[in-house]
Amino acid sequence: MKKREDVFGVIGLVFMILLNVSSATLSPSGVNYEVVALMAIKQGVKDPHNVLDNWDLSSVDPCSWKMVTCTSDGSVSALGMPGQNISGTLSPAIGNLSNLQSITLQNNEFSGPIPVKIGKLWNLQTLDLSGNKFSGELPSSLGNLKNLNLLRLNNNSLTGPVPESLSEVGGLTLVDVSYNNLSGRLPKISARTFKITGNPLLCEHNSENDCSVVNPEPLSFPPDGITAGESSSGNKSRHLAIALGTSFGAVLLLIVVVVLLIWWRYRKNQQIFFDVNEQYDPEVCLGHLRRFTFKELRAATDHFNAKNILGKGGYGIVYKGQLTDGTIVAVKRLKDDINFGGEIQFQTEVETISLAVHRNLLRLWGFCSTENERILVYPFMPNGSVASKLRDQINGKPVLDWSRRKNIALGTARGLLYLHEQSDPKIIHRDVKAANILLDEDFEAVVGDFGLAKLLDHGDSHVTTAVRGTVGHIAPEYLSTGQSSEKTDVFGFGILLLELITGQRALDFGRTSTNQKVIMLDWVKKLRQDGKLNLMVDKSLKNNFDAAELEEMVQVALLCTQFNPLNRPKMSEVLRMLEGEGLVERWEGSDNIETPRFGALENFPQRYADYIEESSLVSEAMELSGPR
Repeated sequence: MKKREDVFGVIGLVFMILLNVSSATLSPSGVNYEVVALMAIKQGVKDPHNVLDNWDLSSVDPCSWKMVTCTSDGSVSALGMPGQNISGTLSPAIGNLSNLQSITLQNNEFSGPIPVKIGKLWNLQTLDLSGNKFSGELPSSLGNLKNLNLLRLNNNSLTGPVPESLSEVGGLTLVDVSYNNLSGRLPKISARTFKITGNPLLCEHNSENDCSVVNPEPLSFPPDGITAGESSSGNKSRHLAIALGTSFGAVLLLIVVVVLLIWWRYRKNQQIFFDVNEQYDPEVCLGHLRRFTFKELRAATDHFNAKNILGKGGYGIVYKGQLTDGTIVAVKRLKDDINFGGEIQFQTEVETISLAVHRNLLRLWGFCSTENERILVYPFMPNGSVASKLRDQINGKPVLDWSRRKNIALGTARGLLYLHEQSDPKIIHRDVKAANILLDEDFEAVVGDFGLAKLLDHGDSHVTTAVRGTVGHIAPEYLSTGQSSEKTDVFGFGILLLELITGQRALDFGRTSTNQKVIMLDWVKKLRQDGKLNLMVDKSLKNNFDAAELEEMVQVALLCTQFNPLNRPKMSEVLRMLEGEGLVERWEGSDNIETPRFGALENFPQRYADYIEESSLVSEAMELSGPR
């Protein structure tokens, strides 16, 4: 036992020595110093979902690790583990990841201080620590992050003043320190948006009328030569004339500046639309998004060659592309007959979508906008979509076995939960289905195409009656009114669960001997009533599934697909039930799931298929995304 303790002591000593090595990629012992830093971060946290399980000190290359993104030269550029229920403290070793450009740790349980050494990350552009339990004062070293664009520290327990050093960071787009316990005077931070609401002591000592959003103060030009000691009437008159003249001059100057600014913005917008081959700097970013030129995306996709098509849908076509640095991307070329609004409107919505960052959401990397083109760029998902993999087999075995299907259900639920209850603003997907759930290299579920339905509506004159989605997945109330809510996504998720169980599509599932259409949801309800759950399970699984888990998943699916949206659970409840909490009570308390009714309408269809056939809006419903 003593020898074992000595071995661990030596390993710990070597570990601490390696933490101080940051001048070269490899430490004197040959260990990658970025690996050592990441392992120190792992050592300081509790990871209930084992999302960091493949972080290994013996690894030479951390680029294959979960939650880690690297540049083309193999340096760690992003650390993203939002919404993973990770707790513990953030190790100062994070300061040794000198090439980091993005840190997104929001909506976890991190506590303790924000490490001072985070100020060593000169390349950092995005720092999102919101929704945690960080405490202590904001380190003044934040002022060293000269490339910082997005700073979100809201919803923590931080105290003390906002560091004066932040006023020296010139490229800030958003600073959000709301809902902490900050105090003191505010420095003049030149951010487009500066949120401080929820800090009573901070607002108390500052004179802004609106304490929620603080914008940079305009420069003031006080008249020269006036002192408190001058009291003669001549001087007063002279100074009054000077003051009036100066005021008039200032107003005139302000008018000229405004006119020039409007003209500049007009010219800038004209230049944006001028030519699709315009050679603007590809490194120009919107927030942490990269703006691509049409020329480089055209080259990446081999002139949008049909052989590179990954999928088609109501939005447009998705192509596989390769950037000049070798990075493989998915390029979504939006349809040119859809009105996505003007340039500013499009950029605003794209930026909103890009701020939704979660392990189980498809991250938007960049965009391209010209007079005739709107293009979005995403990371390439090597395993395609759930829809494309449900029917795939290797050596006679399904690629998606029962265990993977359960994990896909859990990952999708976590992604939708983030969109509904943790994203600001809230995002409703409106087309949750197997074709829109992508799979990364580890077959982890990644929800794609979220936020685009809202983008699509900017050209509609009757948004509330424009039904977006795929028939077979659309909630009854959405077909009836065109009004979407979180509960329409919950319905779609319930259908997704049935797709995972059956391996089949929800629409045109089959026909009876009388040639009557059978929809999956109706078929599953009938089998459950008859006590024949085994008959609904995908035949390719060859009975390799857990019967108890099947029963539970069917129950969650039926709770999610109740016709009355008020009876459906929220995604936070759905996730808990999938994790084994509260399902029994919720199922026992559910009302008449087998024969659903909606409101007090006596003639409401008893089957989902009947309702679809009777709905006048089904013909308007469009499929937003096809299989990939």
